[in-house]
Amino acid sequence: MTAEFSHTDDKGRARMVDVSGKPPMLRIARAEGRIDLLSETVELIAKNKMKKGGVLATAEIAGIQAAKKTFELIPLCHPLPITKVEVKAELLDDGVRVESQVSCIARTGIEMEALTAVSVALLTVYDMCKAVDKNMRIGDIVVLEKIKRELDQTGKVAE
Repeated sequence: MTAEFSHTDDKGRARMVDVSGKPPMLRIARAEGRIDLLSETVELIAKNKMKKGGVLATAEIAGIQAAKKTFELIPLCHPLPITKVEVKAELLDDGVRVESQVSCIARTGIEMEALTAVSVALLTVYDMCKAVDKNMRIGDIVVLEKIKRELDQTGKVAE
């Protein structure tokens, strides 16, 4: 089976996919990623001693903002009516793990918003820690889950 690229026309030109024929559904996506940090950096974050302020809370806010702006950042990405964004940054012994969950009722998926939220949250951690840690590494950014649920005639999630 050969996969076709949905974002190019028959001549290979970029195009936004037409989703107007698809029914609106509840769409939920979860993503995660991490940034490896020196133990000294982890300790500074834990003690809230970073000069730029609270790293985890700032990263979470940045991730929420990023999810809402995904269509402006990623070419050919549809603007979606996001109904919820959650971003959680967790301090680990060797870095920070970020997980996002984004939902909407739309005709196309919301995984790009979940991935963008995680990516920007991790970039924010990097930015806030770059003065004290020259060995940071961002990685393991993945989609954990994509869910879509049909709506009933009233527009509510079908049971």
